[in-house]
Amino acid sequence: MTLPLTQRHQLFDPSPELAGLPAVSPLVFPSGATGWVVTSAQVGREFLADTRFSADRARAESPLPGFKSKPRPGDQQRRSFITMDPPEHTHYRKLLTGQFTVRRMKLLEPRIGQIVDDHLDSLARQDTPADLVAHFALPVPSLVICELLGVDYADRAEFQSFAKAFVNLTISDDERFAARVKAMTFLRNLVEHKRANPDDALLSGLIADSDLDDDELTAMTLLLLFAGHETTAAMLGLGTFALLRHPEQMSILRADPDLMPGAVDELMRYLSIIGPGIVRVATEDLTLGGAQIQAGQTVVLATPKANRGNELTDRPDELDVTRERTQHLAFGHGIHSCLGQQLARTEMRIGFRRLLDRFPNLALAVPADQVPLRTDMAIYGVHALPVTWAA
Repeated sequence: MTLPLTQRHQLFDPSPELAGLPAVSPLVFPSGATGWVVTSAQVGREFLADTRFSADRARAESPLPGFKSKPRPGDQQRRSFITMDPPEHTHYRKLLTGQFTVRRMKLLEPRIGQIVDDHLDSLARQDTPADLVAHFALPVPSLVICELLGVDYADRAEFQSFAKAFVNLTISDDERFAARVKAMTFLRNLVEHKRANPDDALLSGLIADSDLDDDELTAMTLLLLFAGHETTAAMLGLGTFALLRHPEQMSILRADPDLMPGAVDELMRYLSIIGPGIVRVATEDLTLGGAQIQAGQTVVLATPKANRGNELTDRPDELDVTRERTQHLAFGHGIHSCLGQQLARTEMRIGFRRLLDRFPNLALAVPADQVPLRTDMAIYGVHALPVTWAA
């Protein structure tokens, strides 16, 4: 089979093409090469923990048409550390772990609350219908990542455009490459500025506590900017859409706000916004889930399908905000699990809770089938979410 581009069906559910597949199934990539797709959470955890699979995208086939895994001529920038394997990956991740401290995340919480409240105030001032993405879901994580990295918020529109280009499935590889060059130039200037004018932001901490050169710091900042902005923004928009489509679940959360931390993880499991999945390439012949994988073959974890498996939880196709936290794979697993997942959880916990409190009569302003979906993007979500509310 070929991998469905967005792995989506009927707004939130995985594509029916993925239904009924074995845990590990043959897959044909856009290049014509053969590989495998994993649709089981249990096998997916084994897959992501197996050091015989490399995260080096230069070795792998891309599951997305138009996306190049192999380096192209003229691209001399450093690779992102999430595409590295140990011990190289271990070195960079340890440096970042030292900056993503519990103390730093706790200190950010009041500021996140203020950012959320400011944008809910802005949303409330809009005439209805208003776009919840433009006035809430997109700017909140943008400003949070600006605070974390020490980016001037006036530059947010510029880096938002970079982030969108990286996940846009409709633009050419040349256009995506050009956006990357612009982003790297923008961020290298930021790194140079922080070297000359250090502050208490994470980037200055990396500069002070490591011997990373400017190219390494620029590549790492690009990853943090993208991962800390695009994914959380998509979840805030799509998560709100899901709650509006499941009003009984929204009512439960309003009645018992203490359920919100678990509800955030349930939304992550249920929605699984990383559309094309998690890509690895086998470094040797091996067996995975009963399938014989050959060295050099690419394997893709279809996260939306794996997170809907019966082995993960009962009634997996239902959104249940009272569900006990599952071992879902929305943040990955193993040595490459999302480093900023606690920050993302904090933003969503505060964002969803205050949104529901502030707008008790929040409702869709258009039929659900008129909400523009991000089926043209590698990160699933909604381009806009028209909403209304009663005074």
